[in-house]
Amino acid sequence: MIRKVLIANRGEIAVRVIRACRELGIKTVAIYSEADRESMHVKLADQAVCIGPPEASKSYLDIPRIMSAVEVSGADAVHPGYGFLAENPRFAEIVQASGKVFIGPNAETLALIGDKIRAKEVAKKLNIPLVPGSDGPVDFKSALEVVKQIGYPVVIKAAGGGGGRGIRIVRDERELREKLPLAMQEAKIAFGDERVYIEKYLINPKHIEVQILADTHGNVMALGERECSIQRRHQKLIEEAPSPSIDDKQRKMLEEMCVEFCKHIGYVGAGTVEFLMDQDGNFYFMEVNGRIQVEHPVTEMITGTDIVKWQIKVAMGEKLSLSKVERRGYAVEFRINAEDPNTFMPSPGKITNLYLPGGPGVRVDTHVYCGYTIPPYYDSLIAKLIVWGSDRKSAIERAKRALEEFVIEGQGLKTNIEFHKRVISTREFREGKHHIRLVEEMLI
Repeated sequence: MIRKVLIANRGEIAVRVIRACRELGIKTVAIYSEADRESMHVKLADQAVCIGPPEASKSYLDIPRIMSAVEVSGADAVHPGYGFLAENPRFAEIVQASGKVFIGPNAETLALIGDKIRAKEVAKKLNIPLVPGSDGPVDFKSALEVVKQIGYPVVIKAAGGGGGRGIRIVRDERELREKLPLAMQEAKIAFGDERVYIEKYLINPKHIEVQILADTHGNVMALGERECSIQRRHQKLIEEAPSPSIDDKQRKMLEEMCVEFCKHIGYVGAGTVEFLMDQDGNFYFMEVNGRIQVEHPVTEMITGTDIVKWQIKVAMGEKLSLSKVERRGYAVEFRINAEDPNTFMPSPGKITNLYLPGGPGVRVDTHVYCGYTIPPYYDSLIAKLIVWGSDRKSAIERAKRALEEFVIEGQGLKTNIEFHKRVISTREFREGKHHIRLVEEMLI
């Protein structure tokens, strides 16, 4: 039985976990850096522990400091949220070794799926389609051999990468010679693992992912797919569920592949299996994310399932009781970032005027409030706007209304709200024909 959860994170996801815990009757502990002293998650938690200075490396990424907070607070479980240490096998191992519950996959599973090459090997064994590319890590010589077989352009990816980092596109041999060592160096700095692999670079694909829940009793459920094709520099900006691009037959096939993969590796908790879909409707396995996703609310909106609550219930050993999930309507999520809508540069500052949209089918997940100062040290995500409609057209119309209502103002503060308005006004988005490079084309 879990009685008190320490949330090893900050911002809106920390608030989201606190609310789920409160509804389950579980006490919460917030951790915070000195820069986050006034953040909403600190105010909402039952306890709060300062773990260090503003720099993430000395606070939210410092495992000894976090474990000290676990011991001092008396928490018996840790929820890692997303980002930071959420998919760090060593962190999960230390939490478990200390006798606490890690709300997520175990360390062995995180190590497997965190290694993109090993995860692809599992997918290949299960006959799940892969993007043509190398069977393992490459150097320049072996990369050339692979390129002879699959042709340019190709993409270099970090074996230990994630979150859109460590990706470089290569269009000829000169670029391969230049970018491969840079990619390896970048991978070593970012992930502590210099191994990289290469894949065929697909032209204007769509990004489709499937939400998974799995318990400790061997039950695995797919809660449907999300489309995350509106991206910039491989960072998702708008997500929707279900995807307007696939039919029921494709959906069933994807879900069956994901359930098989997760059962094969003994997955436990919430997770996401990600795919690319080419222009001919073929799907290719990308990776598995062993955590709650930023975009999980769109799945919650169409299924009525509280995914964070189920993360916690599964960690307590409960069986999944979702015999059949009914999906209803469409949901779209917009990541509201404190950044210049034209240059996408971060734009932190104090919020002096804030109005959150409301009304039927509108949800806002955030940790900010009027008078709050957005710190410059972390990701620029400050809120998520999620809207639901009975069909995709009504969801988009509701989104337009909600984005018009959304006001975040402050001295020198800018957001990407206007950018979102432009995206959903494009013919490609309205018709569901958008792809992962639409934003780049808009900016040209």
